[in-house]
Amino acid sequence: MDRDNMSKPLVMVVEDEAALVTMLRYNLEKEGYRVCEAVDGEEALTVLAERNPDLVLLDWMLPILSGIEVCRQIRRKPRTRDLPVIMLTARGEEGDKVRGLNTGADDYLTKPFSLPELLARVKALLRRVRPNQSKGALQYEAIVMDLTAHRVTRAGRSIHLGPTEFRLLQFLLQHPGCVFSREELLNAVWGPDIYVEPRTVDVHIRRLRKALNGEDETDIIRTVRAAGYALDAEGAMV
Repeated sequence: MDRDNMSKPLVMVVEDEAALVTMLRYNLEKEGYRVCEAVDGEEALTVLAERNPDLVLLDWMLPILSGIEVCRQIRRKPRTRDLPVIMLTARGEEGDKVRGLNTGADDYLTKPFSLPELLARVKALLRRVRPNQSKGALQYEAIVMDLTAHRVTRAGRSIHLGPTEFRLLQFLLQHPGCVFSREELLNAVWGPDIYVEPRTVDVHIRRLRKALNGEDETDIIRTVRAAGYALDAEGAMV
């Protein structure tokens, strides 16, 4: 996988109509997004557990598990609670729209929809939830990552990172406070097509900690036993 693509937003398309999925993938990729797919509600939850999309396009009428139920489960889990969801549906009644929004959808489009309007809503929603990234910078506490200059500082102190540690920190900065397993970090940072031993993550986490944590500075990376790692100001092992 092209490492440059890792910083592009990942849009998850949950839709059982193959022609619509093909059209959405083509146009989203043309706009510079990465795309992953699911064709029913159960697969959607499985993909969500394996990938970390930045936004979900979710069809209401799905096989096995409805889009409404998928949205409910997204909102119940701390890891995906704030994940942007745009509901796509043939249901155009106002009551259906209210139900979808009350379930937790951030936006709602009735089929057939205008593709430019969909792309505009995707862009606007991502801009709202990823404001720092749109400016070419990520920040958490005193850590600042300048994506344009490829530079990291903590409280003004320059941090020197290798390419893998930079990508790892970038991913954690995009999801502060969220705990990710070794497998999730491997998938997000190294890519699903690259085979790397899960323990490799521990090695790079140690290198990242060594670079980030100066004398008398709090360990900004939290280890959660039997679960994984999180960027967390508490920095404690639990």
